[in-house]
Amino acid sequence: MRQIFIVAYDVSDQKRLYRVHKRLLGFGEPQQYSLFLCLLSPKELILMMDAIEEEIKKSEDRVMVVNLGPESKNTENRITFIGSKMEFPTREAIIV
Repeated sequence: MRQIFIVAYDVSDQKRLYRVHKRLLGFGEPQQYSLFLCLLSPKELILMMDAIEEEIKKSEDRVMVVNLGPESKNTENRITFIGSKMEFPTREAIIV
């Protein structure tokens, strides 16, 4: 089952910042500057964490990954917005 994650990062070097952002584009949708919303399986979570670790300098940079729990109908009830509301990502199986 997929879980919803918020990934926020503070990367001190501009080049590393760009590379982290580019890596995260493969795992989720950017919502704000340095903040992504990701819908991930356990395997995808591991792949994402490995991809981030390859790009950051642990002594200078910080990445926070928050698990919001399983994707479900009540996902929108777990996050409160002030201002414009974002659309939550959905992934559906495509059978060919």
